[in-house]
Amino acid sequence: MTWLITGGAGYIGAHVARAMAGAGEDLVVLDDVSTGVAERLPEGIELVRGSALNPELVKRVCAEHAVTGVVHLAARKQVGESVERPELYYRDNLGGLAVLLETVAAAGVRRFVFSSSAAVYGNPDVDLITEATACAPMSPYGETKLAGEWLVRAAGRAHGMATVCLRYFNVAGAASPELADTGVYNVIPMVFDRLSRGEAPRIFGTDYPTPDGTCIRDYLHVADLAEAHLAAARRITEPGATGDLTVNIGSGTGVSVRELVDLISEITGDPRAAVVEPRRPGDSPRAVASAELAAKELGWSTRRGVREMVESAWAGWRLRHPETAAK
Repeated sequence: MTWLITGGAGYIGAHVARAMAGAGEDLVVLDDVSTGVAERLPEGIELVRGSALNPELVKRVCAEHAVTGVVHLAARKQVGESVERPELYYRDNLGGLAVLLETVAAAGVRRFVFSSSAAVYGNPDVDLITEATACAPMSPYGETKLAGEWLVRAAGRAHGMATVCLRYFNVAGAASPELADTGVYNVIPMVFDRLSRGEAPRIFGTDYPTPDGTCIRDYLHVADLAEAHLAAARRITEPGATGDLTVNIGSGTGVSVRELVDLISEITGDPRAAVVEPRRPGDSPRAVASAELAAKELGWSTRRGVREMVESAWAGWRLRHPETAAK
């Protein structure tokens, strides 16, 4: 069978493409490269430049490559931007998903893996977030991911399509330096950026009900996440695979912001002390996944720790910022 990976030239998408191709899966990538980088894809994987929101293009790609399964990663994903531009997020993330599902279902595709997010949960007051934890997203981005799950499951039931929704937690690291994230939206690259500009890292709030007073999060190496996509794809290609599955993709282990910043300081060799600033609205004290269902249903668990995430992310940062590497 052939898998269509939408957004396959992006940070996560390129890791997924490499993992699946390395495991012998046939792939074609669809990406408008608005945020993706074509050079991330290994030789031999065809990149079709265009949008998953274009039904005629999707129809043509499915026909030309005999696509039988889709891994849908293409989406807008900045929480702050979604608050400022909710219409854009609903149009692209949810409206685009509707167009894609309708088009691939008509083309005979009966396997669909959907990139969801832990943002669907909002701010639950629990030690471990399970798939049964109530969903209460706190941003339009999270809302589009939750509604996207509903749509994927409904389309699966309507068209006899086996589906998997993967709820990612905090993704970091890189399988190799050239695949590192180019954005500065998550905590690790944000700290790198401040250190590179000669500024101290920031910690937002040290008065949370946690051992060191800072927020605790579940960090996931992007290479482990890519392997989770491969496991999901293979799960729904098993003979007789039907129905839907929704699973958390996380490590099940919490790391505090203070611990993370201290580790970054050690790895970068920059001893600059963090500046403490007030809490940010909406930040929960603790958000850690239960990874039991993913282990049971996909035979998947994380293999890489937070040190490897920071070290690999730092190697990628220095590759793109040679002025930092020269210091």
